[in-house]
Amino acid sequence: MSVHCREKLLLLYRRYQSYVTKNPAATAQLEGTVRTLSYLIAGRFADSHELSELVYSASNLLVLLNDGILRKGLCRSQPMSLSQEKLLTWLTVLEYVEVFTEMGAAKLYGERCRWVVIILIQLAKAVLRILLLFWYKAGIQTSPPVSPLDRETQLGCKENEDKDEVPSEEPAFVGQRCGRVMRSLSSIPSFQSRHWGAPQHDNPPRRPEEELLQPPTHLGLQETIAESLFIARPLVHLLGLGVCGSRSWKPWIISGILDITNLSLMRDTKRLNRRERAEMRRRAFLLLYYLLRSPFYDRYSQTRIMFLLRLLADYVPGVGLVARPLLDYLPVWQKVYFYNWG
Repeated sequence: MSVHCREKLLLLYRRYQSYVTKNPAATAQLEGTVRTLSYLIAGRFADSHELSELVYSASNLLVLLNDGILRKGLCRSQPMSLSQEKLLTWLTVLEYVEVFTEMGAAKLYGERCRWVVIILIQLAKAVLRILLLFWYKAGIQTSPPVSPLDRETQLGCKENEDKDEVPSEEPAFVGQRCGRVMRSLSSIPSFQSRHWGAPQHDNPPRRPEEELLQPPTHLGLQETIAESLFIARPLVHLLGLGVCGSRSWKPWIISGILDITNLSLMRDTKRLNRRERAEMRRRAFLLLYYLLRSPFYDRYSQTRIMFLLRLLADYVPGVGLVARPLLDYLPVWQKVYFYNWG
C-alpha cells in the first residue's frame, strides 16, 4: 500500500515538474497569487496573523521548489557540491518557516515552548552557517541562502541558445565578379532601425553566464572573523536575554556592537561579487531595525512612530490605506522574535 502511494506521489511530482518546466509564466502567476493572498488574510479575523504567515511561508517554499525544478530544466546548477547545495536549501527552508514556527509554538504551547523553538532554530542556523563558512569555504552568507532564480534572464538565455542551434540562412549575397555585398530580403530590418552600410554580424549584448553563477569570494582572516561575528550574534543576543532579561540594555548594546564590528571589518567590498555586495548593503540597512527593537523601541521610538503614522493617516490623503494597517500590525510585529532579530 505504501509503495503504491509512493509511486502515485512520484508520478504526480513528475507531472508537476513537467508543468513547471513548460509553463514558467503560469507558475510565477500562481506564486504571486499565493503571496498576495497572505497579505489579504492578515488582520481579517481571529488567528489571521498565524494563517497569513503560514500562507506567506508556503509561497516562499513554492518559489524555492519551482526554482529548483527550473534550474534542472535549464541546466543552471550552482557551482558547488551536492552536499553544500543541500545545506543551503535546508538553511533557506529554516529562514522561510522560522516566523510561522515561532508563532505556531506560542499559540499552541505557550511562551516557554516559543523560546525553546527560537533557540533550536538559531542553533541549527548557526551550525549550518559554520559548516558552510569553514568546511565548504562558502564565503559571505547571503539571505536567503539560495537566491531566487532570475527567470526572465535565464529563460531568455535559454531561448537564445535554442535559436543559435537552428541554422539560419545567409543574411547577405556577395557578387562573384564585383564582390559587392547585397542584403537578402529576409535580413532587412525595420525602416526605423535600418542602416545603409554593410550587414553587421555583431551579436546583441547579453548578460554573461559567469555573472549569474559567480563563485564566492575567498575570505581572509579579517573577513572570516567578521563573518563569524555575524553568525554568532543571534546566539550571543539570546544568551544575553537569558542572563540579563528582555528589559535590559546589555543584549541590545552587545548585539549592536557585533553588527557594527562585522560591517567595519568588511568595509573593503571592492573585491566582493555583486551578490555579496548586495548582502553587505542589506546588513547595513538592517542597523535601522535597532530603532524598532526593545528596549529602545519601548522607551523612545514607539510614541514617535505611532504619532507619525497617525498624523500621516489623518492628514495625508491616501496614506491611511497603508498607515492604519501598520498601526494595527506593529504590536503584533513587536511580539515576534524573528521579525525583529531573525
